[in-house]
Amino acid sequence: MAEQSSYEAKWYVVHTYSGYENKVKSTLEAVIENRGLQEMIQSVIIPMDESIEVKNGKKTVTQKKRFPGYVLIKMVYTEEIWYIVRNTRGVSGFVGPNANKPQPLSDEELAKMGLESGWVPSVDYEIGDMVRIISGPFADCVGAVEEMNLEKHTVRVRISMFGRETPVELEFAQVVRV
Repeated sequence: MAEQSSYEAKWYVVHTYSGYENKVKSTLEAVIENRGLQEMIQSVIIPMDESIEVKNGKKTVTQKKRFPGYVLIKMVYTEEIWYIVRNTRGVSGFVGPNANKPQPLSDEELAKMGLESGWVPSVDYEIGDMVRIISGPFADCVGAVEEMNLEKHTVRVRISMFGRETPVELEFAQVVRV
């Protein structure tokens, strides 16, 4: 793996056994750390959506898997890396037409899934600015930008809810400058 930098990491979808998504993620992260594969396997994520449930008058924010049974991996494809991921406990295979050669996600598919692609989003707000949330459960709320994560394309906005300040994490596209 001497020429790692000459390869480009791409996003792949891995199918897991039902309920094994978190186990696959933690196992792969341990393998990456133990074998020093940070350059080859750059990210392992389980896309989550926030949902708000009200039970007995109490509001709880829960995380639900956007794609149950799937884990997304940003990796450089080599036979060795494919073998490591494919033989991780809980992985049933890569998603794609050929089981022996995984198919990376296209930029269009990444954009539809809300993941990164080759572009870096441009936003017209910065930390401290007031923004309005335009989609999701907090639509029409106004708050102050507290933090921005350029890698994940997320922004944390502090909004006033039920008389108290509450931070919410949103995608860049969910907020606009006031």
